[in-house]
Amino acid sequence: MSLAMTREELSDYLHSVFPQIREDFVIDALEPERIVIRLKTAERHLRPGGTVSGPSMFALADVAVYAMVLARIGRQALAVTTNCSLDFMRKPAADRDVVAECRLLKLGRVLAVGDVLLFSEGSPAPVARASMTYSIPPG
Repeated sequence: MSLAMTREELSDYLHSVFPQIREDFVIDALEPERIVIRLKTAERHLRPGGTVSGPSMFALADVAVYAMVLARIGRQALAVTTNCSLDFMRKPAADRDVVAECRLLKLGRVLAVGDVLLFSEGSPAPVARASMTYSIPPG
């Protein structure tokens, strides 16, 4: 398996099509089978009780799968989420970034299925797990 985009190209592309999230996500690693993306946790990502909000963790998982799909197929801005299942397992640390490790389980012509584990930076225990399906537009 090969990549259609480098980490830098992918990061530049995401920033150009989604400038509103430029300050939120950083691609730490990109390999043909896996991507690691971090949410730079800030006060706007927290919910009452001092934990990272569910919508922020969903966004991280969604961006991770989207980025992994694009890394493999190239610039397809209209690839969209068609299904998501998200399990929250532990309270993430509010004072640390949340890190997503994503692997594509299937990359077909029409659909891609990804699995994402979310961690508080520095902790080995996942805080959440997401399974996401993306629709890939016709080429």
